[in-house]
Amino acid sequence: MTTEDHARPLDTSMSEMLRGGKRLRGIFNGIPSPAIVEMCAFAGFDFVLIDNEHGSAGLETTEHMLRAARASRLPALVRCLEQDIARTLDIGAGGLQIPMVNTAAHAAALVQRIKYPLPKNAAGISGQRGSAFSTRAAGYGAFGGPAHTQRSNDGIVLVVMVETAEGAANAAAIAAVDGVDAVFVGPNDLAHNMGFENRWDAPAVQDVIEATLKAITATGKCAGILALTAEDEERYAGWGARYFATVTTGIITKALRDAAAGTRAPLNY
Repeated sequence: MTTEDHARPLDTSMSEMLRGGKRLRGIFNGIPSPAIVEMCAFAGFDFVLIDNEHGSAGLETTEHMLRAARASRLPALVRCLEQDIARTLDIGAGGLQIPMVNTAAHAAALVQRIKYPLPKNAAGISGQRGSAFSTRAAGYGAFGGPAHTQRSNDGIVLVVMVETAEGAANAAAIAAVDGVDAVFVGPNDLAHNMGFENRWDAPAVQDVIEATLKAITATGKCAGILALTAEDEERYAGWGARYFATVTTGIITKALRDAAAGTRAPLNY
């Protein structure tokens, strides 16, 4: 990333990362705290997923978390509900992760909402996103105009989540949609949808996860999944996944339990 790129509020580095071959380790954060985002950067994660599906942050705090990510040079995506897509993009999200995508048609409709319209005969996907250059994403007008439109269309990533048996069955078609950069398997919701509650380690659920990750990878798109242990990551990597996420609350709660029990590692403070 050049100095000029880093001066812009909009971070588009995740696009190249998803197209590369490197294993990526990120973290879901539903705690409405810019400090937590900075801590994730300093800890060495490859990216942060600001979780506005299950987290409690409003748009103002989300914007501050995006600022913290940008300042600490940590690529940030926002998992958001569909009604929040336009405003989440305008506050400067460099990528969105959208839950509960079950069909290729649904994925294609999401692409249209993320891409700006392009001039006739211009290269790339022309979408239906509403245009305003007064937003943080465009530097409040400092970086507006056609260059911002093209940079956004080329660089903002769309990760869609398959979390049901229907979505898993359609994973290859969903991944093949032009404009979808990655497909992320949500194992907890998938297990619930299949009738196994939260037991995604059940063999039947693992079989679906394996088939789904392999189907996504076969299209050439990046496959992702929740990986809470090193063993999970290695197993899923063997099935083609390379975009992994853990969860801040789980890590923090475990550390607090260890400290309360008197089993804690040395700290620097």
